[in-house]
Amino acid sequence: MTVKKIVVDSSVIAEHLTTKKSTSILRRISQEYFCYTTVFNAIELFAAAGSQKETQAVQDAMDALKVLGINPKSAKNIASVVSSNTMDYTTLIAAICIESKLPIVTLNPKRFSRIKHITIVSANDLKL
Repeated sequence: MTVKKIVVDSSVIAEHLTTKKSTSILRRISQEYFCYTTVFNAIELFAAAGSQKETQAVQDAMDALKVLGINPKSAKNIASVVSSNTMDYTTLIAAICIESKLPIVTLNPKRFSRIKHITIVSANDLKL
């Protein structure tokens, strides 16, 4: 049996942290996929946290996910994506997804639309 893997964007994690619904999108995705996120998504979320309680909620979410980063071996390939785009968190997140050969699930597909070679999955289109 092949385990389905996916990278979870900040938008999906933020929805999980703020939802009033009984089951967040992230919880539904995690029932079907092995979920990753990137160190840059983590930075975005920690930077947006406005209190110690919010920071702890982000930490709890990060503890439940495998966080992908970069290392010297992957840096060369990631640099090629970054050099052909404006360098920002979106580009860095996309570069890690491309390097890892994993799709990204997001509530905002337009965020990644300018990046070539990334597989974008709209969270709203998933059949969960």
